[in-house]
Amino acid sequence: MPRIARGELILALALAESTAECEASGIATHAVPDGNGYVINGKKLFVGDAHVADYILCAARTRESALPEEGITLFLVNANSPGVKSSVLETLGFDKQCQVVFCDVKTEGKMVLGKPNDGWSTVERTLEQAAAARCADMVGSARAAFESAVSYAKTRVQYGHPIGSFQAIQHHCANMAVDIDGAALITYEAAWAIDQGLPQKAKLVSMAESWVGEACQRVTLLGHQIHGGISFCRDHNMHLYYRRVRAGALTLGDTVFHRRIVARELLRESLVSSQG
Repeated sequence: MPRIARGELILALALAESTAECEASGIATHAVPDGNGYVINGKKLFVGDAHVADYILCAARTRESALPEEGITLFLVNANSPGVKSSVLETLGFDKQCQVVFCDVKTEGKMVLGKPNDGWSTVERTLEQAAAARCADMVGSARAAFESAVSYAKTRVQYGHPIGSFQAIQHHCANMAVDIDGAALITYEAAWAIDQGLPQKAKLVSMAESWVGEACQRVTLLGHQIHGGISFCRDHNMHLYYRRVRAGALTLGDTVFHRRIVARELLRESLVSSQG
């Protein structure tokens, strides 16, 4: 962990597969025992920075079970192992996401992270924290878009007046400010719930992810409207802000995925309440 924190060691999480979902049912990559270790076969998608990673944290199915969450094991695989092939995908956010193919990749038993067949609980905790961090990243992009739009509205003159003096532009800025503050507050609440280990943290994280993704996209689109034609030039920063927010809203589960979690957690809370 100290080496990771210092940037001396790069790890990549290989989770999503052909379904592109962050659910246990989507794990088809499998690992079978081989002497003192395992042999891994499968294909992972959207693995961030796998092409430069030192190790890849791979979720693989090691036992078939009626429940998809059972029988999943986490492996710490050397990215330079024979049979590991990474290729960079073309993405909306222009970030470095990769396809990683595992073809008869051998790994030692000591490279299992946690307990065999019980890796999904670790994945869930990791995804919760990563989703909260992704929300903070999207809020930052939206805030940068907002500050750029407000600055432009003060200096861009049309019909003899700064465009910020027009009511339509003022309403755009007001709507952006409301969305940003709302997104920031729900992100803080989700992060606080994780830090405190609250039982409703899964619900709060998914509420944040679903709301922040939509709110920050609205902000960046309004930023485009305020800037007008100049922001549609490819080298304008507004493109960067929109791409980052749009990609962030799809990473670690889209809005539909997270609203399903919110609905599931609300039902669970209702059942617990009625039984209590």
